[in-house]
Amino acid sequence: MILDGGLASELERRGADLHDPLWSAKVLLDAPELIRQVHLDYYLAGADVATTATYQASFAGFARRGLDAVAAAALMRRAVELACEAREMFWARPQARAGRCFPLVAASVGPYGATLHDGSEYRGHYGLGIDELVAFHRPRLAVLATAGADLLACETLPCRDEAVALARLLPEFPQMQAWISFSCRDGEHVSQGEPLADCIDAVEGCAQVAAVGVNCTAPQFVASLIEVAASRTAKPIVVYPNSGERYDAAAMCWNGSADTTMLADHASEWYRLGARLIGGCCRTTPGDIRALRAWVEQRNAA
Repeated sequence: MILDGGLASELERRGADLHDPLWSAKVLLDAPELIRQVHLDYYLAGADVATTATYQASFAGFARRGLDAVAAAALMRRAVELACEAREMFWARPQARAGRCFPLVAASVGPYGATLHDGSEYRGHYGLGIDELVAFHRPRLAVLATAGADLLACETLPCRDEAVALARLLPEFPQMQAWISFSCRDGEHVSQGEPLADCIDAVEGCAQVAAVGVNCTAPQFVASLIEVAASRTAKPIVVYPNSGERYDAAAMCWNGSADTTMLADHASEWYRLGARLIGGCCRTTPGDIRALRAWVEQRNAA
């Protein structure tokens, strides 16, 4: 399956101002129609899955903007609705959908560190235990699990404990499945430093975890990380790296050089190693996803 590409960075590329602790969730307040259009463009480019603008959405974050719990929950549900509306717009175009499966909507469940807006999702070391992380994630999952998404995307997790907390919560929402993906610092370790193998082992027994893998990680590490994941699980492996640049949380910008190799050029190796859900994260675009779709079609025709 082909996932979409970066949402927040694509919104920014189209003129959205994301210099705000809410990041892409800010656009839910300012310009929700722009979010819907980006989702639609990813579907048109070839994505089988759209990931909602809820990565940085939290009750605490919205409260800091003066929104009570009722209003915050409504915005989270609206984020899922926008992706569903974009899917219906795509599916209403017979030429665009020819040969395609009906797309999915994945509700993004960002890590606790994302709500701190200080880059903690790339470091970990929150100082919170598993029970505290369960308490943080439970109310948001309660909203997203009933908002109309097909599955949950528990993504950019920097540490084992947060994955354990989310896996522990999933049985409270038995109708939902999720993928769990980690941010990684190199070809073997998640951002906090634990071996990726240990993190996968920690959630392997949860039947509702439908796929595991990595995201918002530099492309050069992905092949090694897939090999690690494939050695620990028979679940489908999900990979959606960033552009290879590094995020500066203080300056709220991306630095360094991007990997100039298109995702599609990596895809054959990643697929050979075991990846079955492939897309892009920050700083990737509909053009990258279009190239991935072309690779899939070429492969299927061979």
